Amino acid sequence: MDNSGKEKEAIQLMAEAEKKVKSSHSFFGGMFGGNSKIEEACEMYARAANMFKMAKNWSAAGNAFCQAAKLHMQLQSKHDSATSFVDAGNAYKKADPQEAINCLNAAIDIYTDMGRFTIAAKHHITIAEIYESELVDIEKAIAHYEQAADYYKGEESNSSANKCLLKVASYGAQLEQYQKAIEIYEQVATNTMDNPLLKYSAKEYFFKAALCHFIVDELNAKLAVEKYEEMFPAFSDSRECKLLKKLLEAHEEQNSEAFTEAVKEFDSVSRLDQWLTTMLLRIKKTIQGDAGDLK
Repeated sequence: MDNSGKEKEAIQLMAEAEKKVKSSHSFFGGMFGGNSKIEEACEMYARAANMFKMAKNWSAAGNAFCQAAKLHMQLQSKHDSATSFVDAGNAYKKADPQEAINCLNAAIDIYTDMGRFTIAAKHHITIAEIYESELVDIEKAIAHYEQAADYYKGEESNSSANKCLLKVASYGAQLEQYQKAIEIYEQVATNTMDNPLLKYSAKEYFFKAALCHFIVDELNAKLAVEKYEEMFPAFSDSRECKLLKKLLEAHEEQNSEAFTEAVKEFDSVSRLDQWLTTMLLRIKKTIQGDAGDLK
């Protein structure tokens, strides 16, 4: 059957499901198995949704899953309702990001009500990603990553919580919320430095925290680097720490050539990503008379 055939069949199923729901509300329908009619309607909506998916009509699929979710709620099957809302969200993701968020939020409400915080956190991340890539609303993405991190922490899933918090810190710094970013980087670095498997990441987080300090105030950065070396002696030998010291020296002498040279040397061994480049440019701009590039 081709896509248009699938779509026709799906539309027919939707109409039949609606009829079932209406007849379940009637006096006789209510007396004679109203609930079983609603269950049948649920099944029909789900089948219609899958046919719409095959026909790549994502909005119609999302809508059909939504109808099923509402009926499951009426039948008090919370788990099935939440699952259908998630299915609806995933379908809408391809056509209507805002509607996808609404469905995922509906699922989250049910999951948190049931005490299923880990799965709620997972859906908060999906919403955050939609805000990142589709709707480009970074403030809202941050809020959902923070909520996910809270739920993960409550469930003792610390590494999942840290992943979300690092996203918050990274975006926070981009939005010039340096204090927030510093607190997170320091906290995550402190949590990871005693873990033999994660120890190497700690130096990266201390490095990022120091850069955020540096943008705000050179002296703060200097003190922060000293503090990190004391807390985590392995930091002293890292290339990141050596770079910070060279940058601090260049900044103190207001020498933008030396600053650029140190960055270039570091970059030749480990490539700077977009975030680090942005932060280093912001620091470099605080050197008097600098044009603010890293060339």
